Amino acid sequence: MSEKFRDFLKSSCWKTIDFSTTDQAKGIKPPPAEKPGNPEDKKIDLIRPGEWQSIRKVSVEAAIAQRKSIRSYSEDAIKLEELSFLLWATQGVREKRSEDRNYRTVPSGGCRHALETYIAAFRVEGIPKAIYRYLPLSHQLVEVAKYQDLEGLIIKATLNQSFTGKSAVTFIWTTLPARTEWRYDRASSKLIALDAGHVCQNLYLACEAIGAGTCAIAKYDQEFADKILGIDGVEEFTIYMASVGKVQ
Repeated sequence: MSEKFRDFLKSSCWKTIDFSTTDQAKGIKPPPAEKPGNPEDKKIDLIRPGEWQSIRKVSVEAAIAQRKSIRSYSEDAIKLEELSFLLWATQGVREKRSEDRNYRTVPSGGCRHALETYIAAFRVEGIPKAIYRYLPLSHQLVEVAKYQDLEGLIIKATLNQSFTGKSAVTFIWTTLPARTEWRYDRASSKLIALDAGHVCQNLYLACEAIGAGTCAIAKYDQEFADKILGIDGVEEFTIYMASVGKVQ
């Protein structure tokens, strides 16, 4: 039975896609590099690269050697500076090349970057408990929603994995597949899944520089996770999650 799902992991589709029919080939304008928002929404400025004071210098070798999944966290909050670093490390923009093309801290097939980053912030110094979306082009946060029992909702969204509501912050990545489909048509699904892995691995390594731990989460209630983010589940939907907290 499982064999019919394995084609997703293969690269056979590149031989059968007619790339002359893609939106890019048709001259259609690409989707924006960042999900549009309300210009009137209040933004929270994040600390920028070069301005961090408390991020530890950890060698790449040490970060890789120490990397592991951690599901038990202290009750300590993380600093806004530390969150700023984690967001930059996972989706930060290094160079803006055009309206729809920018180089980030993670690789992406065709530089399409079809992911959006949301966070459920439980204990972050300087910002209220809420769900936020990261704006990589301006390195800011925008509030998405406030819930009375945010911890409980995140635990429910992760199918009762309780550690996800006991973290300082839980990352929730969504995808807008149209960004990649514009160029790669049905080959996009595998590319987007790989991109999510690149992002989360950077989170693991970056956590080593702030004395935190993380755990990737691929098991979640799709419909409920999408609902609490206020997204439609069709053009944008949850693809991956990860909890982050200070190590006990």
